[in-house]
Amino acid sequence: MDMSAARERLVVIGGDAAGMSAASQARRLKGPDELEIVAFERGHFTSFSACGIPYWVGGDVEERDELIARTPEEHRGRDIDLRMRTEVVEIDVAGGRVRARDVDSGAESWTSYDKLVIATGARPIRPDMPGADAPGVHGVQTLDDGQALIDSLTRTRGRRAVVVGAGYIGVEMAEALINRGYEVTVVNRGSEPMSTLDADMGRLVHEAMEGMGITMVNDAEVTKLHTGDDGRVRAVATEDAEYPADVVVLGIGVRPETALAKAAGLPLGTHGGLLTDLAMRVRGHENIWAGGDCVEVLDLVSGQERHIALGTHANKHGQVIGTNVGGGYATFPGVVGTAVSKVCDLEIARTGLREKDARRVGLQFETVTIESTSRAGYYPNASLMTVKMLAERRTGRLLGVQIVGREGAGKRVDIAAVALTAGMTVEQMTALDLGYAPPFSPVWDPVLVAARKASKAVQQLP
Repeated sequence: MDMSAARERLVVIGGDAAGMSAASQARRLKGPDELEIVAFERGHFTSFSACGIPYWVGGDVEERDELIARTPEEHRGRDIDLRMRTEVVEIDVAGGRVRARDVDSGAESWTSYDKLVIATGARPIRPDMPGADAPGVHGVQTLDDGQALIDSLTRTRGRRAVVVGAGYIGVEMAEALINRGYEVTVVNRGSEPMSTLDADMGRLVHEAMEGMGITMVNDAEVTKLHTGDDGRVRAVATEDAEYPADVVVLGIGVRPETALAKAAGLPLGTHGGLLTDLAMRVRGHENIWAGGDCVEVLDLVSGQERHIALGTHANKHGQVIGTNVGGGYATFPGVVGTAVSKVCDLEIARTGLREKDARRVGLQFETVTIESTSRAGYYPNASLMTVKMLAERRTGRLLGVQIVGREGAGKRVDIAAVALTAGMTVEQMTALDLGYAPPFSPVWDPVLVAARKASKAVQQLP
């Protein structure tokens, strides 16, 4: 029932980070007498941390509910009409309405909108091969997925786990399973784990993982998942070998969940994500916005669109969208591609471009790699880290940084992320006034040591 003839209706598709951030921010700016908000979520949970699932599975986080930032009841308490277990199956752009289906009953209904937010997220890539849907094979995209995996680990008598894929999810799940006492094999089709790093830095991750008791199988494509008489997975096969498995975890990446948007004729980029303007409005559509893992974003270093599924971006997108929907003004200028992860005590970080990224966009560059320590060398528990830096030839503009090391290594990448965003040269970086004391860094921070070496390289100095 309309409280006012002038009241608008915002419809949000997707109840996680981007969607509910947008709804919440719009509600802060406009009360229920001005803006009705209807949100649809096909799952059981809202506003949860998918990034935290490996740490819940591994036991670092004890309870599932610790990963939930805001429950459906909390959203409803803020006058958001949140409809759980309800999947939007069609967007009628011309008619300004969406068709939703109750997941449990199958009942369908149309809901009109004045403004629409698409926050449908991403879906895990599942191999198209026999056994991929067998019991014991798990993805880790949602809290339901995490619960199913924990239940499977609890029921399984065997202690052999195979992780397919060695990206962020793959290495984090390898750690989680090691923490649970499993024998872990990681099958990776790349030459080294962490394809978001250059291979020479990925090699450091490989060596460290094997040192932790994880068996790394690189340059291996999974061809089949074998099942036993009970239908449950029992082995992962490649062209050359077979690896026994009591449980299999898929960590081979995600794709934007944009089938709904594609069917509605909305513009998609080369990676399959929705294309938006700086205000996160879908290009060519005045009253439709999109954010989170279903969109492509501008890479500020390469100048090209890319797809990055990260909760940090999704929350920022939601804030921008909610501000604009609520009558304010905000933009999302783009990203530099910063990411950090860990496997056991090894920290892995990167920002900007890899060598092949720089080549792809036509940049010429110099690379330098240095070893340094996390603290002053004489201070207790100083640990080694390796820093690789890319700088543009002639101009000296910073293009990318990768860091692999122990405690104190990972978050140093933030220095480089700020420098990339500001368009700094490596020479300018050498003068950065960073915090120093022996417990925190050497006199020359490792990132600045790399910047000094890169500055000499681009100037062709000895």
